Amino acid sequence: MKKDDMIPAYSSERTKKKPADISMIEIKHLDIPYAFVSKSQTLDIYLPDKAEGKFPVLIHIHGGAFKKGDKRDHQLTPYLEGLKRGYAVVSINYRLSDEAKFPAAVHDCKAAVRFIKAMADTYGFDRNRIAVVGGSAGGNLSAMIALTPKNLELDDLGLGHPEFDTQVNACVDWFGPTDFLAMDNQLAQNGLGPQNHSEADSPESLYMGGQITKLDPSVVVQANPMTYVHPDSPFFLIQHGDVDHLVPVQQSIAFAEKLKEVAGENRVEFSILKGADHGDPQFASQANIDRVFAFLDRVLK
Repeated sequence: MKKDDMIPAYSSERTKKKPADISMIEIKHLDIPYAFVSKSQTLDIYLPDKAEGKFPVLIHIHGGAFKKGDKRDHQLTPYLEGLKRGYAVVSINYRLSDEAKFPAAVHDCKAAVRFIKAMADTYGFDRNRIAVVGGSAGGNLSAMIALTPKNLELDDLGLGHPEFDTQVNACVDWFGPTDFLAMDNQLAQNGLGPQNHSEADSPESLYMGGQITKLDPSVVVQANPMTYVHPDSPFFLIQHGDVDHLVPVQQSIAFAEKLKEVAGENRVEFSILKGADHGDPQFASQANIDRVFAFLDRVLK
């Protein structure tokens, strides 16, 4: 297959949600391949139109239960605010669970980080100031990337630019699953649901390539960010709604507590949004976006 054949146009097949409005962004580079194994391995680059110099970079990883979603869907919209604040925004696609199983999505996200570092001089990126951001499955993947820069078992250097590492400075994790096998019990405790994460056709089971309750637990935990917390973890902002009916709030509570215990209180900001469900509009409110960028400004500028 020729490289040119791998470059897809934007497709709505990955998402049924209204796409983000990028029509007013002057400087953008769309559907750029960062690897050539799959048509899914593409990214979009958005640059500030007035700022100069090296831009800190926000790498947006979309959610969608590991099986749907797109780099240009509505989940990107809150982070485009970064363009007005002097950030470059890069939104990536990755192989979904109907195409490839764990750890393919992690491999892709890491390959995208390496590509971004390799292309820093071309696009004006500051490769030493990078944050990964995402919600739900994108929150899981963002946390995985942030916590595993030296884990070669979760990397595929054959996807390109092996001379660069995947170290990032910060992570914004919105309601990401962090412990797959605990989710149904936690939802039951909260009286929320459906409590079906352990079913054979659950997003987590489809992502892992087998029903998670029947797989070896040592395999399942490899997809949990909780597994990889270490003393040198980057800065984290974790936010979760207290009435999330899909990913129980305990997932983020336990994750934040472990990060604070292992990496230190100063490495983590954690907030529970009262009355917020999964993907609640509260997360994209101006007040909350201001809080997100206050965190990013503090750790990246």
